[in-house]
Amino acid sequence: MIPQNFEYSAPRTLPDALALLADPDCKILAGGMSLIPMMKLRLAAPSHVVDLGRVPELNRISESGGVVHIGAMATHHEIEIAAAVRGRAPLLAEVASSIGDVQVRNRGTIGGSIAHADPAADYPAALLALEANIRVVSASSDRVIAASDFFLDAFTTALEPGEIVLEIQVPAEDSAEGWAYEKVAHPASGFAVVGVVARVRKQGTRIAMARIGITGLAACAFRDRTAEQQLEAGGAAVFAQGAQPSSDLYASADYRLHLARIHGARALQAALAKIA
Repeated sequence: MIPQNFEYSAPRTLPDALALLADPDCKILAGGMSLIPMMKLRLAAPSHVVDLGRVPELNRISESGGVVHIGAMATHHEIEIAAAVRGRAPLLAEVASSIGDVQVRNRGTIGGSIAHADPAADYPAALLALEANIRVVSASSDRVIAASDFFLDAFTTALEPGEIVLEIQVPAEDSAEGWAYEKVAHPASGFAVVGVVARVRKQGTRIAMARIGITGLAACAFRDRTAEQQLEAGGAAVFAQGAQPSSDLYASADYRLHLARIHGARALQAALAKIA
C-alpha cells in the first residue's frame, strides 16, 4: 500500500528538530524500521514526518567518566562495532549484533527502537541489566530517566509529548563481570520470542552481583529481581517467577515461560563461563 500524503522535514540542528515536534500530529523518523511499514499499511497516518537523520548531536558514541554515551540515532551496526561500546559495554555490542538482519542493523537506530518499545525488542533487556539511563529532551526540558522507569507497557514509555531520546548512558562494565544474551528469534522478524540477558560478578565462589533482563515474555521488558536475589543469596534461580507471559499465534504463554527458564539458565551459564 501507499502512505497518505504527509509533510516531510529534515532539520539539521537539535533546536530546529525540537521546535518542529511541538506539532502534536508529527511523527519522528529515526531508522524507519517500524514507522515506514506502519505508514504503508496506514496503521499510522501522520500529517508531518520529522527526519532526525541529519542532526549531528544524535549520532555520537563516546566514553567519559566511566559512562558510554550512545546517541539516539546510532545504528545497531555502529553500536556493534564501536570501540567504546566493544571495550566498555561489550554486552550491548553483542545484543546489537543479534538484531534483525544486515539491512535492519544498518538502518535501525537504538533511539528509535527503545522509543517504539516493542515488547519483543532486544535492547530493553540489555539496558535494564546494564542499569542504563536514558536522556530525553524537548524544547523546554532535559531529563534523565532510569531504564527501569522508561519501559512502561507494550509500545508505551515514559516519554512525554514533544520529547525525544537524546542519548543512552551506559555505565561501563567491570572487567571482572561475565555477561551473555540468549535469545529465541522469531524466524520471520528476528524479534525475540524470548530473550534473556544475564550479567554477573563473583566474589570467591559466590555470585556477588546478578542482573537479569527479560524481553519478549510479557507486555514489556523487565528486570527479574527475584532471580537476582536468589542468585545473590547463594541459591538457584527460578526465572520469571510471577511474570504474566504473553500469548500469540506463534508461542503460547506456557511455551514462552518455558523458553524464559531454559534460556535464562543458558544465559547465566554463559555469563559465568566468561569470568576467569
